[in-house]
Amino acid sequence: MGLALVQSRALLGLAAPSVTVEVHLANGLPSFTLVGLADIEVKEARERVRAAIVNAGLEFPNNKRITVNLAPADLPKDSGRFDLPIALGILAASGQIEASKLADYEFAGELSLTGALRPVRGALATALALQRLQQNVRLVLPLESAQEAAFVPSIEVFSAQHLLDVAKQFMACDALPLDADDTSQGWQQVMPRPVVVKTSVLDLREVRGQMQAKRALEIAAAGSHGVLMIGPPGSGKSMLAQRFSALLPSMTDEEALEAAAIASLSGRFAPELWRQRPFASPHHTASSVALVGGGSPPKPGEISYAHCGALFLDELPEFARSALEALREPLETGHITVVRAAQRAEFPARFQLIAAMNPCPCGYWGSRVRTCRCTPDQVSRYQARISGPLLDRIDLHVEVAALPPQELLAAPEAESSAAVQQRVSAARDKAMQRQGTPNHQLHGAQLDAHLQLEPQALAFAHKAAEKLGWSARGTHRALKVARTIADLANSDAISHTHVAEALQYRRALMQQ
Repeated sequence: MGLALVQSRALLGLAAPSVTVEVHLANGLPSFTLVGLADIEVKEARERVRAAIVNAGLEFPNNKRITVNLAPADLPKDSGRFDLPIALGILAASGQIEASKLADYEFAGELSLTGALRPVRGALATALALQRLQQNVRLVLPLESAQEAAFVPSIEVFSAQHLLDVAKQFMACDALPLDADDTSQGWQQVMPRPVVVKTSVLDLREVRGQMQAKRALEIAAAGSHGVLMIGPPGSGKSMLAQRFSALLPSMTDEEALEAAAIASLSGRFAPELWRQRPFASPHHTASSVALVGGGSPPKPGEISYAHCGALFLDELPEFARSALEALREPLETGHITVVRAAQRAEFPARFQLIAAMNPCPCGYWGSRVRTCRCTPDQVSRYQARISGPLLDRIDLHVEVAALPPQELLAAPEAESSAAVQQRVSAARDKAMQRQGTPNHQLHGAQLDAHLQLEPQALAFAHKAAEKLGWSARGTHRALKVARTIADLANSDAISHTHVAEALQYRRALMQQ
């Protein structure tokens, strides 16, 4: 009896392991069996495929025993992406299309009951995985998914709008129906289209005053550091955070592809956001799984959606303690590994943390505008919601004080985001040429080699660390900030002035 093999791909993080769809037709009691550790939505493909083949005017082998195996059997499969390869396997096994022509192609697509193809998530991630594996295959996808996958260069992508569009490409020439050209426009090779990168409509010049906070954001953008802004309600913390992405340098090709691939895993990718730095801002009720990723199958969290961009956590102490503590390892390593009983997935998470919080429960402790109603014990308990280890991993701590109305209205217009971005890009380029990585990612011997501290600056840093009781991590992070400040000043060596400015951003919360 008939046997056909069709190639497809599963999704496991940013990896796309190969899946072979094996279809066997045999005599016996008519049935349709699907095996191979398939999830519920994959098993439902039996009904979708049957209806799609019949409604497309093709022949479904109702009098055969159909067995579909998704190999390897120990790899979990989910989503409706296997509908199209299963349908093609049945058509090839029943002799309606030539099985030999399918060898150089890989297929993914969900089928409607009419035979129309619906987009699938993770198309760009699949194409990126194929590029990294250096596999020379042709991807056949629904139109919307194919346009997404075409952003990856060197991958040959074809789009189709209907099951018939695909089937006609693999039929024998003498078997083509007379109206074979009627749907020829449904099958086409998709070429990357030029995308105009849009600039952010939020500009830093809209924030009046707050020069220290703006300086901290400039340093953070230049060195890829994290920032914690502390201030009363209405002082401008959220406005500053929302304009941070516009200060970051332009994305490289690799960064743009990785960020877009992560977004495509959950259907978040939008062509108009191509090459724009991601900005994730989850609500403070988000769970640890929502922040760092998880579930079954494992899916990325907000820290991965913010990869190569910024993660803004407003009202930081209001987040669940478990969610905040889950951020500690990704802040150090730049990736997150989600482990479940049957699966293990790794997602990149090289994000910049921008956090904001009130100094106390009422929000006005230390404010010049309103009187605080909190006791010192209440203030201490509120600030203690942020653990020391997490606070130690945030490089810059800056106060955002509320400005009196007369100062706010009289404040001159500040620099634009474009002007600040030029300085940030120059400092980032200087660091990349020197060490090949942003200053925040300097560790161990690499940190010692590239600090270039002047003797007076080194002595000052040792004295300050001893007096303030910093940990080794806190001391190193302050020196990384000093390295970034020196880069912004176009200085090869770190001077006493650079270290002194960096020390201002490593104070304890209760020292306000």
